[in-house]
Parts: sequence; C-alpha cells; structure tokens
Amino acid sequence: MQPGNNGAPETADRGVLDTAVLDPLITRYASWLALPGAATADTSDEDPENVVLMPMVLRIERRDPPDRTALLEAAAAAALAVCLDERCKPGGEWHEAMSTWIAGRIRKVSRRARGAHWEAVQSLPGRTFKVGNAEVRAFLPMRVADMPKELSRLQISGSELDSDEPGPPLPNAPVLWLNPDVPMSAGKSAAQVGHATMILASLLHGEGMHAELESWAANAFRCSVRQADAETWSNLHPGDNPEKAWREARVGMVRDAGFTEVDPGTVTVLAQWR
Repeated sequence: MQPGNNGAPETADRGVLDTAVLDPLITRYASWLALPGAATADTSDEDPENVVLMPMVLRIERRDPPDRTALLEAAAAAALAVCLDERCKPGGEWHEAMSTWIAGRIRKVSRRARGAHWEAVQSLPGRTFKVGNAEVRAFLPMRVADMPKELSRLQISGSELDSDEPGPPLPNAPVLWLNPDVPMSAGKSAAQVGHATMILASLLHGEGMHAELESWAANAFRCSVRQADAETWSNLHPGDNPEKAWREARVGMVRDAGFTEVDPGTVTVLAQWR
C-alpha cells in the first residue's frame, strides 16, 4: 500500500494493466544485451537540458533514516508502478510523456528529501510506495529543463545508508540481486532496481504472461532486493546467452550505460522472476 496525493491508501494496480507501453523496451533490451560488454550510447551531441529522465525521490530523514534494503524495494516498485499506471494508457494524461521516455534512453535520477521538502513533492505527478520504514516517490518522466523547483532543489548526493541484514528473500516475489563486486550508492542502486522491475515486466509482457503481471500488480509490485554473494551471482549470470537465461531460469539483467559511478556495460542487477 502507498499513500495517494490525498493521503488515502491506494493499491498498485489501478484497473486492468495495459503493458503495451513497455513494447519498445523489449526490443531495446535485446539489442542492448547484444552489444559488446563495454559499449554505450554516444551522447556527445546531446543537450543536457533536453535529457528526459524519471526522477525518483528517496525519503531519508536525518534522525530516523530508513533501512537501505526497504528503500531499494520501495524504489523498485514505485518506478514500475508509474510506468503501468492507468494514466499511461493510450488517451491518458501521462501517455505521451511515458511513451516518449520509454522509446528513448531509459534514464533515472535519484534525489533525497526530508521533512517539508518530502511533503512538497507529493503533489507532483507520480506514485509513492512505502516498504517497512522506507518511502520512495517515482515521478512521470520529464526533461531536465522542465523539472520543477520542488525536485531540482533536492540533492543527488548524500543518499548513502548503512548496509542492513534483511534476511532471506520473500518466497513468492521476484528477487533483484545486486552485483557483489560493484559498490553503488543507495541512489544509484535505487535507479538500477527500478530498471530491473521494468525489464522483468517487459519480458513477462513479451511472453504474454499477463496473469503473472496482474498478480504482481495486485501485490503492489513487491520484490526482494538482496546483495548477491559470489556463488549466487555466478550461478545466475546469463553470460553470453541472456535469451537462454530468461527462457530457462527466468533471469533478466541490467547493464548500465556508465554515466555515473560504474563503468559502461557493467551488469548491476540480476532480476530473477519466481
């Protein structure tokens, strides 16, 4: 459950899901994995002000910070919920913005907020999710130049949180395994697990697994985020055959473009559907 703009709880699925908005991501995923490991898009001629991205705001109060794992799980759910919100359906008020973003380069940026600054962003178009003691709001994608001051004034840095011990993954939810060899800030990790849930949903959609997607939505897109150990990572890693990994083991992966913190082509998350 998560609070709506009026303070009332709302469920993750607002009516029957329309996952067609994810169609471009299926092709993008396949082509991206086919590139050499260190490949990345050429953005040398890109105007930074015209970059379109999905802002995500992590609630990190000074005196009572959230658990790191809970924060990442909230971020993973919030990002996908915005994409599959009923307002993103054809004819909906969010459709054009979401379709434009997914058809282009999928970028997210995480910022942190507390107190009045956290409350101020709740009125902006997006979805807020709460997991345990953590809250994250993901927003409708927008151009950097169009970002309202309530978002642009928030800091990107300073989102690091102490590691925690979340216990074993939930038995009936997907698991997002973080690369054990690639340290990432909480903000960077939040963006990566948001990519992971989008990829999982697009792969399920591509195979016509609509009942599974509906069930996941009814469960508020719940997932487990865990730090993989070396053995788990090695066993699940698709290697040079990601299609087989999805077909046989229901494992997808996130390869980062390398704009921040990690090298281009780094696999940051392995997303295991179960």
